[in-house]
Amino acid sequence: MLILLPPSEGKAVPRRGAPLRPSTWADGLAEPREQVLSALVRLCEGDLDTAVATLGLGPTQADDVRRNARLREQPTAAAERIYTGVLYDALGLGDLDASAHRRALARIAIVSSLYGLVRPGERIAPYRLGGGVSLPGLGGVAAHWRRSLDPVVRKAAGTGLVVDLRSSTYAAFWRPAADLASRVVTVRVLHEVDGKRQVVSHFNKATKGRLVRALLEDGRDARSPRACAALLIDLGWHVEVGPAGSTGTRLDVIVGDV
Repeated sequence: MLILLPPSEGKAVPRRGAPLRPSTWADGLAEPREQVLSALVRLCEGDLDTAVATLGLGPTQADDVRRNARLREQPTAAAERIYTGVLYDALGLGDLDASAHRRALARIAIVSSLYGLVRPGERIAPYRLGGGVSLPGLGGVAAHWRRSLDPVVRKAAGTGLVVDLRSSTYAAFWRPAADLASRVVTVRVLHEVDGKRQVVSHFNKATKGRLVRALLEDGRDARSPRACAALLIDLGWHVEVGPAGSTGTRLDVIVGDV
């Protein structure tokens, strides 16, 4: 089972640690990572106002631009310590027991504007680069990664199921081809109040984090979309199986409160 997660907008900044080591980057990731890294550093070494506007930042976020400009020298830490926010707080990778944590390292992959696909144990430097940004000399980061990620995701997934919990922005980075879609599930969280259902950002992120934690703690490995739905139901979730489509089979997770 491969579990795809979105990155967090906010990131922890380590005080110490070795810098990035591009020589250790996996085949299929090294070249596109270097292209994004070079374009981002070049932008952030230039005019501050231009960089702020290009990255869609506010006037109080100039420090993020300055940090981006020094990405090659910044301290790194394991990705599980870098990504923060509602989803990652609910997932709680740092306090999983040893067995569940080993599963997290093997099963989770985070889709990133800078790094493409990141495992929780890989050392990365914190960065600020949204999935909808277009970088001078590179173009849109989503289109950039869409040209590179398919073989990387396929290798990570092997013959197993892909559980896709990415947001719509990061879903654009990789879309399964027809031969893989039959073993992809996309998860949508719906908040139900008085019989009415809607997507609410906080509930969506927190629920996805708890759902992944439940799968890691349980340890079973579903091999098909319906088996995944059955597993989640067995773990106490209210799940409805939606239609199979070009991006996989949709699972709706219904929550009343969190």
